[in-house]
Amino acid sequence: MSVLFSRQCEYALQAVLYLALKPEGVKTSIRDLAKRIQIPHHFLAKILQQLVYKGMLVSQKGPAGGFALAKQPKAITLYNIVEAIDGVEFTTNCLLGFPECSGKNPCAVHDTWGSMRDELKSVLMNKNVAQMAKEMRKPEYKAISG
Repeated sequence: MSVLFSRQCEYALQAVLYLALKPEGVKTSIRDLAKRIQIPHHFLAKILQQLVYKGMLVSQKGPAGGFALAKQPKAITLYNIVEAIDGVEFTTNCLLGFPECSGKNPCAVHDTWGSMRDELKSVLMNKNVAQMAKEMRKPEYKAISG
C-alpha cells in the first residue's frame, strides 16, 4: 500500500492507466479489468462508479458494456484522480496532523514536508494519464490492442 494514498486511490490510478491504453471508445468490462490488473471485483466496481460520478469515466451496462475514459487521456492528470478519490488535503495539511502547523507555528517537519509536498503536487499536476500509460513498463499494461 502507498504511504500517501489510500488503497482505493491506488486502484483508481491503476485502473485509469489501464483504460488509457485502450483505443478511444472501447469499453472494458469490470470483470476483465479486475482480472487483468488483479484488483478485487466488488471493490473496483465501487471505485469506478466514483470515477463515473466525477466525470472521468463512462459506463454502460449490458453485454457490450463496461468502462472507458470519459475524456482524452491527456486531459486527465494524476492529480485529478487523487482529488476524486482521496481529496487533496495532503497539499495543505501538516504531515504530523497538527491543525495549527504553519510557517509561524511550524512542526518539526514543516519545512521538509512543505518542499516534498510541493514537488509531489507538481508531479501529479504535470503528469497526465496518456504520458503515464506510455511510460508504464508493467507487463499487464503492455500489448493491449483492444
